[in-house]
Amino acid sequence: MADKNYTGHITVDPLTRIEGHLKIDVEVKNGVIANAWSSTQLFRGLELIVLGRPPEDVHNYVQRACGVCTTSHALVSIRAVEDAMKFKAPPAAELVRLLILSTLDVHDHLVHFYHLHALDFFDMASAIKADPVAAAKQAAQVSGREVQPGDYYMVQARLKKFVDSGQLGWLTNAFFLGGHPSYRLTPEENLILASNYLEGLRVQLKLARAMAIFSGKNPHAQTMRVGGVTCYESLRPERLAEFRALYEECRTFINHNYVGDLTILGRRYPEAASYGRTSNFLDFSDFYDPETGKNPFIRGGIMWKRDLKHTEEFDPAQLQEHVTRGWYKDSPPKHPYEGVTDPAYSGYDPNGKYSWAKAPRYKGEPMETGPLARRALAYARGEKETVERLNAWLSACNLKPENLFSTMGRTASRMVEAVVLMNRIEGWLNDLADRAKHPDVELNKPWKMPDKAKGVGYCAVTRGGLSHWIRIEGGKTANYQMVVPSTWNLGPRCAAGKLSPVEESLVGVPVADPDRPVEILRTVHSFDPCIACAVHVINAGKEKSFKVL
Repeated sequence: MADKNYTGHITVDPLTRIEGHLKIDVEVKNGVIANAWSSTQLFRGLELIVLGRPPEDVHNYVQRACGVCTTSHALVSIRAVEDAMKFKAPPAAELVRLLILSTLDVHDHLVHFYHLHALDFFDMASAIKADPVAAAKQAAQVSGREVQPGDYYMVQARLKKFVDSGQLGWLTNAFFLGGHPSYRLTPEENLILASNYLEGLRVQLKLARAMAIFSGKNPHAQTMRVGGVTCYESLRPERLAEFRALYEECRTFINHNYVGDLTILGRRYPEAASYGRTSNFLDFSDFYDPETGKNPFIRGGIMWKRDLKHTEEFDPAQLQEHVTRGWYKDSPPKHPYEGVTDPAYSGYDPNGKYSWAKAPRYKGEPMETGPLARRALAYARGEKETVERLNAWLSACNLKPENLFSTMGRTASRMVEAVVLMNRIEGWLNDLADRAKHPDVELNKPWKMPDKAKGVGYCAVTRGGLSHWIRIEGGKTANYQMVVPSTWNLGPRCAAGKLSPVEESLVGVPVADPDRPVEILRTVHSFDPCIACAVHVINAGKEKSFKVL
């Protein structure tokens, strides 16, 4: 039903290719979304599980919030406890943590784009119709990396065998099958994206292996602990060399293929650079100098109303979480140190309570967090590499800086951040290698848990600003609150009725075919939703549903 003037209601439940279960409801008027509701469908009880436990053990529990961003939860929990103790880990330990976190961030950006989001834009099956020679020429032009046509012939042969089998697997329900007016890549461009989709599977595996050299395992880190890290064995020259080799193998793909593919999409889908906008942006500083604890590589802050001329510093006292529209017992908005997680399910009511997520607000306003927020802040401050790379992408796609605040701009910001982080990893690795040459290098040191204290850990992770807040009483965990990126981005309305960032971003999005609303997927996927971080119980009887009324 390709009806550009459709008026009615669309429900996508669950929205797939994300971590966890998310329900999206929208009202469409004359082919454009006029209102939206974002509902996280599972309850997370980790804040209750860790009550009464030793604070130094909490990171082992909370990193089970998700199967993707596990290590970031462990690290930010450790940071919260160390903040409460007024403790600083040794510089070498901080370097190890930075290498784990940065590798995780790049890995997640890569997986998000190629394996969760890119199918919103490219038709893998149509790649069998492409001219591999023409595809190789175009790929070289956009990526700056020479590509052999023979590589594309091999990919094409694999895809043809797959399509001819009639068993399309995960492509069976793809919106592009049977034609869709919102898919516009040429067969050659589809072949480029399909090839990089497959190559990306190998690259993400190498990144995961590199991270595990320091974290012990992937996805759940084993080596980080309160006081430092325990991976002395990973500092042997051969292990550092192994990390370096894996890193170098992945760096070329990130700096060339990833960049080239976003150039293709930015050129072919300029309308996606005009919708999906939000108003306000927040993120946290991270990747501090391991010696001084100052000069963060990623500098957080606040931006209001997409104003690229003004930024301000983040004030943690201005943060509150609302539960008015969530399935929790009613209470006034609270700062995370005083936060309460008291579930009370009452049924789905778009005019009342409709989500398991809380609604974080900063100075009473919804704030988008994530790579777009971080790159916009860096762009506004004139940070050299971000400015150069974003300007290069905008110029290649014939776009302007204001187009960053969009579905496509959000996706491109992830690419730029992956490149920027990938280029910085080498410096941290070199620093660690130099420190590892000293036989008395310190990776952890003793600490004493206070009887009563409170602390917060911040982290600029893949999906946005993550914070864990702990209150310690009697040496045990008395209260624990996790304010996660997907709660900021995909929560419900607040007490004042203000839409969450994803709800705001959907308003104004066109829907070309209400039976296959790929524009909804493009916009929601651009946030890289991780609902498992926001809610945490499984409904085994849940079935996929899709309604157009």
